[in-house]
Amino acid sequence: MAPLLRGDHTSTDAIVILKDDHKQIKKLFNDFRAAGPNATKTKGDIVGKIIDALTVHTYIENEGMYPAVRKAVPAVEDDILESYEEHHVADLLVMELVTMKPEDERFDAKTTVLIENVEHHIEEEESEWFPEVRKTLGRKELQRLGEELLELKKKAPHSPAQPSALKKTIDAIVR
Repeated sequence: MAPLLRGDHTSTDAIVILKDDHKQIKKLFNDFRAAGPNATKTKGDIVGKIIDALTVHTYIENEGMYPAVRKAVPAVEDDILESYEEHHVADLLVMELVTMKPEDERFDAKTTVLIENVEHHIEEEESEWFPEVRKTLGRKELQRLGEELLELKKKAPHSPAQPSALKKTIDAIVR
């Protein structure tokens, strides 16, 4: 299987890159739901992939996309601030899931809450503010920003325990 959320993107358009990530993340969510109630090992493996994918994805959004969009598209500033908070909630759930075993009583419930929160977040990004960003920034700027996101992916953390991921979570609390 190809590494999750690494590249091989046919486009350097920032929104296309993020939507491709969203598609991969939603597929993992569907895999988790389809695994069935007693598929403990399978669910544990899938949650590991979800954690990897979300850690990379939220990192590139927080470090690249959000700051650039916040400066360039003032109309979506409130959406960006809300997105930072949604990432923070996802980070907290992910950090708790990392400490759990798939057999734990609340593992499935915690994963389900994470999935519901992230699906809501994806829907808001894609339907509410991505169109405004595309209209305001235009193709050339989105390609430049996409190249930056692809560079950030190369150095992105894959676990919430990595220092750059921990820093992102702490920043969300103190900023």
